[in-house]
Amino acid sequence: MYYTYVLLCKKKGLETDLYIGFTNNLRERVLKHKSKNVDTTKKFDTINLVYYEACLNKKDARERELQLKTGFGRGYLKRRLKGYFAGLV
Repeated sequence: MYYTYVLLCKKKGLETDLYIGFTNNLRERVLKHKSKNVDTTKKFDTINLVYYEACLNKKDARERELQLKTGFGRGYLKRRLKGYFAGLV
């Protein structure tokens, strides 16, 4: 299995970002992010897995990652996770 995943990354204060990636080992990849072993997310203080999708092959997972990184994809994620984000306020 391959996974497309979304992390909610927070810095001290109000700065947040959604990080979108794909992997074949979700647990290991999230641990790498949380232990500051990934350059793109090591600047964040808090990293939480908020969403993932499973795919049967690598190409589909990579294509989904690229879709979610677009403006439409980020809008989809905000609508899909509306309840989660409402609980953060």
